[in-house]
Amino acid sequence: MDSTDYQQAQLARIHDENIAPVTELCLQLREKRPESPVPFVDPVHDVDEARIISLLIAPGAGTASGFLSLENDDDTAERLAEVYDAAGLQPRHGIPWNAYPWQLPEGQKLVLTPEQVHDGIRPLRQFLEIVYRASAVVAHGSGAHKVMAAFAKAGGDRILSERVIKVYKVDSPGPMGSVGSAAHKSRKFDEMVAAYADAMGGVGLPSKGR
Repeated sequence: MDSTDYQQAQLARIHDENIAPVTELCLQLREKRPESPVPFVDPVHDVDEARIISLLIAPGAGTASGFLSLENDDDTAERLAEVYDAAGLQPRHGIPWNAYPWQLPEGQKLVLTPEQVHDGIRPLRQFLEIVYRASAVVAHGSGAHKVMAAFAKAGGDRILSERVIKVYKVDSPGPMGSVGSAAHKSRKFDEMVAAYADAMGGVGLPSKGR
């Protein structure tokens, strides 16, 4: 995404059939808070093919590209791409979303306030409706965990149950989840890969991580 040509090529595809419903949701969320950008989801992902949702916390530095993408030039995108590769998950079978989809206020750390947790519930519900074949949510980091819990408490538990969606709670792939010793970071990485591998096994996708 550090290539202007690549960014423009992806931007030209945001209304393609495979990602258009997510693009429309992003545009609607932008209208509600014009001062807080909502990145588009990279059109390499596919709403019809996606089986696993990667739920992150909120747009980070890498989304300056305008996209939530594994190709962004930041630690979060790089590590999540490494997790996908280690598990053998193709981008068309996974799709990222942010628990709080809007840009956080300047200076706020990647820790969601109770209000922001609440505000993430409805967009998550809408996103789940769009990604109708997803059967797993891998929630990365405490913010994503809190939004998933709030979503379940607000009636989302019925949706998760009816669709048999399994929720995995793992660390953030970003800097907040990459502190500690090399052994600790390696263990957390392996836990992420194992979560995706298990989710892939549940839908019959071959995995390198199993």
